[in-house]
Amino acid sequence: MNPAEWLSRTATRWPARPALFKGMTCDADYGTFAARAAGIGAALAARGIGRGDRVALFMANRTEYLEALYGIWWAGAAAVPINGKLHPREAAWIIEDAEVALVFADDKSASALGDLTSGPLISTEGDAFREMRERVSAGDPASLAQGDMAWLFYTSGTTGRPKGVMISCGNIIAMTMSYFADVDEVHAEDAILYAAPMSHGAGLYNFMHVLRGARHVVPESGGFDAAEILRIAPDIGPVSMFAAPTMVRRLVDVAKATGQTGEGLRTVVYAGGPMYEADILEAVQQMGPRFVQIYGQGECPMGITALPRADVADRDTPGWRERLNSVGRAQSLVEVAILVSEGAELPVGEVGEIAVRGATVMPGYWRNPQATAKTLRDGWLWTGDMGRMDGEGYVTLHDRSKDMIISGGSNIYPREVEEVLLSHPLVNEVAVVGQQDPEWGEVVVAFVVCQPGHALDAAELDALCLDRIARFKRPKIYHFAEELPKNNYGKVLKTELRRMLGNKEG
Repeated sequence: MNPAEWLSRTATRWPARPALFKGMTCDADYGTFAARAAGIGAALAARGIGRGDRVALFMANRTEYLEALYGIWWAGAAAVPINGKLHPREAAWIIEDAEVALVFADDKSASALGDLTSGPLISTEGDAFREMRERVSAGDPASLAQGDMAWLFYTSGTTGRPKGVMISCGNIIAMTMSYFADVDEVHAEDAILYAAPMSHGAGLYNFMHVLRGARHVVPESGGFDAAEILRIAPDIGPVSMFAAPTMVRRLVDVAKATGQTGEGLRTVVYAGGPMYEADILEAVQQMGPRFVQIYGQGECPMGITALPRADVADRDTPGWRERLNSVGRAQSLVEVAILVSEGAELPVGEVGEIAVRGATVMPGYWRNPQATAKTLRDGWLWTGDMGRMDGEGYVTLHDRSKDMIISGGSNIYPREVEEVLLSHPLVNEVAVVGQQDPEWGEVVVAFVVCQPGHALDAAELDALCLDRIARFKRPKIYHFAEELPKNNYGKVLKTELRRMLGNKEG
């Protein structure tokens, strides 16, 4: 089923409901939103673009993003959302690899692409785009099957060229239904705030709000500004938003500094990296039970496990701390298992690779059968993440398999060490990696960012580790830094840290 059909149905049922907001200003109701998408779809179809074709979006967050996105689907094509923060050459590589028929971009991104691409490029700020969306079209969305590709998502590519993840219409349907079953409900009076890139998780959460006829708000900043979010949320609310853990950390810091409690925010879904215990404890203490955690990958979008707000906020039930440090239990439409490399399932509590199978798992990588065969084996998607599962089905992440440190024959999981170091009140951020060593194989190295205006020495942190974890797990070397290298989504680049240490990446 074509996702644009959901917009068409909502517009038919509730045409006057407010839909698209630029900051606090309503730019379109659902009737107008659907009419614009239909016009864009008709204009694409007139260019011969339809089922099986790809159309890219390369721009910062804006309401026109959703209009173009649904216009692409209205024509029956697949969307290729590209993070607007990527370098133009990175974007051009994706455009070429996906063999897109057309690119939608804002003025800044269109100018940056310049001569890097040869195909048609339309700015969402120009007359050509306005003419497309004002085109009169009475046509229904093109018919698509569940197996048809709707979204071609390119991985971040921190270890090489990004791979194109094919996300089908069926994957999107499953992800959307799992959200309602396992993450949160959405009501007509709700609003989704797009603070994280719409090319990724934040954009994928549009579907639930389109189905319910809720509002879509792009803040005036076009991105994440913690002070702006806390300022406008009371007037917009009830607000739901997707945020990376680093964004939650900044949101809480600003809330504490200004004495705010997150009024207007109903649900903050966090994912995309580890949320350390100290951070989520402080978040709930400052802002209340507004937080839900999900675990997913591009290859299984937003759809592996979920930790509901009741578990995130629980401080009374026996075992609450272990659950809080987990990523929750399998979402309703998938199975999750902990496997060894030969494919056998491990007993409760043992660490292995997290695998998932079910309706949200991708059909494969775009024109990359070798990578597909490596990742999809025996019916399972092998995530590359190490973890364990308890007797109640709660999955606790350890690290990416490539991030695990083997020192003197012993396995050391960086997150365990990071949790200890972050318990120090003067530690703001930390990342633990292995440095190659001729005697031990690897030694543990910690990169530490202190709270602004403060300093620490290695001896103090070493004493903390010796008090909390086994001696062999403690860092042998500490590097104090002003900041950690991160990618465009706020994830710490441990590959870069290892490179700084002179490691050869395998």
